[in-house]
Amino acid sequence: MARGAQASQTLALNMKLIAHHELAGFGGVGEGISLQSVKDGRRVLWLAHESAPKNFTAVDVTDLKNPKIVVQTDLPHADVRSNSLDVVGDVMAVAYQTKKWGQKPAGFDLFDVSRPQAPKLIAHYDTSGPCSRGAHCVFFVDGEYVHLTSGSADFEPTNDNDDQFYQIVDVRNPAQPKEAGRWWYPGTRKGDAAPPPPRHPRFDGGYRPHNCAVYPARPDRAYVGYIDGGAWILDISDKARPGPVGHLQYSPPYNGFTHTVLPLLERGFLIITDECVRDALADWPKPTWVVDARVESNLVPVAQFPLPDPEVFGRRGGRYGSHNMHENQPGPCSYRSETIIFGTYFGGGVRAFDVANPYQPKEIAYFVPGAPPMSRAGAIQLNDVWVDERGIIYAVDRFAGGLYILEANV
Repeated sequence: MARGAQASQTLALNMKLIAHHELAGFGGVGEGISLQSVKDGRRVLWLAHESAPKNFTAVDVTDLKNPKIVVQTDLPHADVRSNSLDVVGDVMAVAYQTKKWGQKPAGFDLFDVSRPQAPKLIAHYDTSGPCSRGAHCVFFVDGEYVHLTSGSADFEPTNDNDDQFYQIVDVRNPAQPKEAGRWWYPGTRKGDAAPPPPRHPRFDGGYRPHNCAVYPARPDRAYVGYIDGGAWILDISDKARPGPVGHLQYSPPYNGFTHTVLPLLERGFLIITDECVRDALADWPKPTWVVDARVESNLVPVAQFPLPDPEVFGRRGGRYGSHNMHENQPGPCSYRSETIIFGTYFGGGVRAFDVANPYQPKEIAYFVPGAPPMSRAGAIQLNDVWVDERGIIYAVDRFAGGLYILEANV
């Protein structure tokens, strides 16, 4: 049990705590976790923070029982957050999103992290503009292209909630990033031939992408969660002209905020999460879907992940429902599985599911820490998860809990 946590709230099944780190009192971590294998033999976990004042933190997790901070950096002001990052080799991409249009820095930075204790800025890619808050998410796994959900100086949305779109940025010359292509939901940019899409009657989360995933094993496809715009498979074989291949829209009647689209590339299925964004079950249900994508142009939902009674967790405080998943990233320090899925559920902790039978997914493990001291939610709010190639789990809290290192018996 984490130090200071409420014992009555700590629950576990086939998962145990190895170590906990409060990150020097700055335990609010966003949706950016990446594990680096450093040339000197260390294993360094990089974490993007949910909000100011901190930008990112690096933690040496070589000794799992004794994690140690390597570096912790500050943001330039309180109206910007990093939230998302990815590391490939010795290069790290970090997203920057501002609270208001027109603010800076907005876009992403590339850092040389060959010496993790002294990250060195390589370049800044600017996506600020009169109708832009910059970048929310980066997906960077091949060392060549950063896949980005962002606004830009030349994009004016038809609705203020639709101010970000999917961008592909060429970073093969990391000192000079340049846009390679872009795609947006038809009707969300002023001047589009298509009409603006209809708004959700209760929960207008926006028609903009949240997560985008592109894998070296399938470099011609992008898998994009588009919030109220549903899930998209895009053909990016010509990066200058991305185009839709498949689309799944189930909001309304569901409450929107499609977050992550994880392809099980060998099996032809997708795992899709809808992020809970309201406290106290106000936007319940927020499921994790299993979708048959063997025919990309006809995406068919076939199951949802089972979850315990929301009353057990949803009334503890804060959010309870789907959010992030470990996304089977390539690289030497990432777990990859077509049958075991790890995800975070805010107040529901971190959970593992067996989808060997995609029509009957089964929960096989979970860990729900007690409420972190000083958390304004009054309960754990696990935000993101990374699983390494050994099956070690790194989960982070949204507000105050910091880093939890776990081991699962699955």
